[in-house]
Amino acid sequence: MATFIGLMNWTEQGIKNVKDSPARVAEVGVQMGALGVEIKSIFVTMGRYDLVAIVEAPSAEAVASAVLGLARQGNIRTETLQAFPFEEFASDILPNVG
Repeated sequence: MATFIGLMNWTEQGIKNVKDSPARVAEVGVQMGALGVEIKSIFVTMGRYDLVAIVEAPSAEAVASAVLGLARQGNIRTETLQAFPFEEFASDILPNVG
């Protein structure tokens, strides 16, 4: 499973209905689960982003589908990063650097 980090900001609609966030997160978890994407953690943050999520998925395509479905609801805007554990970076990526 690959790890992805989602950086999110509430839209005007999302912040207006912020009290519905727990129910929305539960529903999103079900929708993402149907695509094989598992939400590992969600954090509410202060600063540039309102929310940060850590998810695991079988592929970038699964995450792209999940994020597009999430964004279509109109409550958040997202930026998604694929994350590599440092051990994987050291053992699998660095040896291939030219």
